[in-house]
Amino acid sequence: MSADVKSYAAVDLGASSGRVMVGRVSPDSVELSEAHRFPNRPVRVPEGLRWDVLALYGGVLDGLREAGAHCDGGLASVGVDSWAVDYGLLDADGALLGNPVHYRDARTEGVAEKVWATVPAAELYAATGIQYAPFNTLYQLTAARNSEQFAHARRLLLIPDLLTYWLTGEQGTELTNASTTQLVDPRTRDWSYEVAERLGIDLGLFAPLRQPGDPAGTLRPEVLAETGLAGPVPVTAVGSHDTASAVAAVPATGGRFAYICTGTWSLAGLELSAPVLTEESRAANFTNELGLDGTVRYLRNIMGLWLLQECVRAWGGPDLGALLRKAATVPALRSVVDAGDEAFLAPGRMPERIAEACRASGQPVPESRAEITRCILDSLALAHRRAVLDAQRLADHPVDVVYLVGGGTRNALLCQLTADACGLPVVAGATEAAALGNVLVQARTDGLVGDLAALRRLLTRTQPLTRYTPRGDTGPWRAAQSRLATR
Repeated sequence: MSADVKSYAAVDLGASSGRVMVGRVSPDSVELSEAHRFPNRPVRVPEGLRWDVLALYGGVLDGLREAGAHCDGGLASVGVDSWAVDYGLLDADGALLGNPVHYRDARTEGVAEKVWATVPAAELYAATGIQYAPFNTLYQLTAARNSEQFAHARRLLLIPDLLTYWLTGEQGTELTNASTTQLVDPRTRDWSYEVAERLGIDLGLFAPLRQPGDPAGTLRPEVLAETGLAGPVPVTAVGSHDTASAVAAVPATGGRFAYICTGTWSLAGLELSAPVLTEESRAANFTNELGLDGTVRYLRNIMGLWLLQECVRAWGGPDLGALLRKAATVPALRSVVDAGDEAFLAPGRMPERIAEACRASGQPVPESRAEITRCILDSLALAHRRAVLDAQRLADHPVDVVYLVGGGTRNALLCQLTADACGLPVVAGATEAAALGNVLVQARTDGLVGDLAALRRLLTRTQPLTRYTPRGDTGPWRAAQSRLATR
């Protein structure tokens, strides 16, 4: 391998699968390949829904072993990103106190109202800028406060920080993920000490904050032995919230743009230099999460391809390509649902629940698999439209193009419908955007890549992009949006 080409391992954990990707980076190129992919299957036990974090860690070790076997020059670094809000609790000896609770667990039902009784919702948003979601870390902590497990906890580590700790023996709290806890002030980019004090939350449970690019330790000797890697192998803090890494990999070359990071969730919004903390922004349920280089990810969470994933699971795993081709022939906007409705948050019976929502709102009830699929994709495109329009208005930040990255880039119908709904060109970038962003932050730490703008220029030169042009006007989408809003 050339001396100016280095290999980096990106551990990228999503809500339905994990993967270890290898990025080979030089100042003029970046190539990404998959070393290992493994399922992420939550487990329902008597006490509730839990993540099988030991299986995930086993998948990470297997992936690092595979990554090392295909890198002649060894790994220059490892970085870990994952979904947000969930965490593991450690005891005084650093041992994990049970499997982490899944954010779809029911324990936070009704908890937000208890929090708001102490810190009203408007004050909480003005202090932290985080949108309401029933599973926010703040509400999880409130729900867990009186448990026996919590009484024995001496450290709280968010999921990517927990895995980094097992890899290195060192503890930290990476900032982009910490910002999703609803305990960080997006203006100071530090903890919101007043909020924590008023709610009785001990910020001492959290390890010290880290920035993307900071060193996070080196692989422990036991990990080197397990994976066959030749040490020392440093671990670098990346944008450990997978959306932070994915937004870093948006192939924008300047100008005014919106982004949509698609996968189990759709995260649609803008990259800003300062948070938007107005009451109108809170009412619209936009969040201000922290990104690379002082940026703010101003976005709305949308239920995303979870709706389709659950239907496909319920249907026994039919061929997705054939299903999408049939869905493309179904009349557009016949029936739509609110893709942000909490009614779709829990797993199970998704086709029936979508049909029930359409029936309750007086719309034609989708019956075939193709009709349900088209309802989902139209609904997601409509939610993307609403988020992009609302973000521009609330932030006073007009855009000319929408960049779409993540798993949804494989779904050409969703990309085209999003362009049609937004009335803007959609440029589909990398499917593995989070892994790319993860790798490039590591490479930047090594001096192979410059600032965020240079990182994105490298992506536009080296990654395939697909452009979708809007078809027709947005009138039918405006009508569908009005129809949904009046229900």
